[in-house]
Amino acid sequence: MNIPARSSYDVVIIGGAIYGSSIAWWLTQMPGFDGTVLVVERDPTYSFASTSHTNSCIRQQFSNATNIRVSQFGAQFIHNFRDFMGGNPEVPNLTLQSFGYLYLADTPEFAQSLKQSQAVQHALGAATRHMSRDEIAAAYPFYQLDDILAGNHNLVDEGYFDGGTMFDWFKRSARANGVEYIHAEVTAITRSGDAVQGVTLSDGTQIACGTAVNASGPRAAATAAMAGLEIPVVPRKRYTFVFAAANPLEVDLPLTIDPSGVHVRSDGKYYMAGCPPEEDYDAAYDDFTFDHNLWESKVWPAVATRIPQFEAVKVINEWVGHYAYNTLDQNALLGRAETCPNFVFANGFSGHGLQQSPAIGRGIAELIAYGEYRSLDLSAFDINRANRNESFLETAII
Repeated sequence: MNIPARSSYDVVIIGGAIYGSSIAWWLTQMPGFDGTVLVVERDPTYSFASTSHTNSCIRQQFSNATNIRVSQFGAQFIHNFRDFMGGNPEVPNLTLQSFGYLYLADTPEFAQSLKQSQAVQHALGAATRHMSRDEIAAAYPFYQLDDILAGNHNLVDEGYFDGGTMFDWFKRSARANGVEYIHAEVTAITRSGDAVQGVTLSDGTQIACGTAVNASGPRAAATAAMAGLEIPVVPRKRYTFVFAAANPLEVDLPLTIDPSGVHVRSDGKYYMAGCPPEEDYDAAYDDFTFDHNLWESKVWPAVATRIPQFEAVKVINEWVGHYAYNTLDQNALLGRAETCPNFVFANGFSGHGLQQSPAIGRGIAELIAYGEYRSLDLSAFDINRANRNESFLETAII
């Protein structure tokens, strides 16, 4: 555990993974903001952080315009990563492997939903195509499509990238710009009336702050509760399998979202598949036990049925991570609590977090520095909608 250099900070960020570090770095990019920033991270190895278990994918195929715009900026940020990081030649260029997401619909209702989403995406400049079964078969003849009616696919700025490198440079650059990181655990938050006064660390150290930021991923509810606040975010397990194919495809495999709930894509010379468990229950914060039956019972049957060429495969790696799952509507919960305005939420991303971190990190930094979103209006994600039980409608949830 580290001892903070100061007893008071303008901003204390609770959680140093992708969101804590994105917000911290973006704060250093806000003209006119010169406040002190402390990031408190309980596990500096990030071994169990959602950030470390991500599949590093990005898509524009959402049904809500705000989500689409957030990911469009994410793609811009990836393509111009070094420039955003100040042109530092030590910063690597990031590559976005744009072989796209392919949603497959097996019912008329789902096909119509995809068609409607494609119209929204197209209006915002996305290159998504709504495809018939015959068009999918012509482009990708290796699929078995007897049960499929239609699909959506986008080959521009959709795919995967090196999210670990982006995270690493958020941290490095934030530190280089004066943000302080400490290895410690926040065990209490002091609140007086409608304002947070500070945080207490596990060794009893008390730190005053002007603004506290909840960037604690699947632990968001526990952090909020310390301030007397509630947020509908729980840990949900998500499984990933990396496999080799005895008879690999001759072309890249789009990130294919099968109607079964299983998704699969190319991953270099291998393939990566993922899914929720059969029973999608709320997990304990420290529960990372692996269900080894899931591959045989759910994942491989779906993959081999959809792509018969994958009948003979071998799992070479597997892991389970936690979604910071927003039980209200599986979308981000952002902004200031109405009853405690200097407590800021950046939570509930439900699997969208890594791809959304450039735009939302920037937005939260703007909110802290200027009191408003300036680059992109993120008010649709307002945390206070949870208290009103108002859902953010998004049909494209994986």
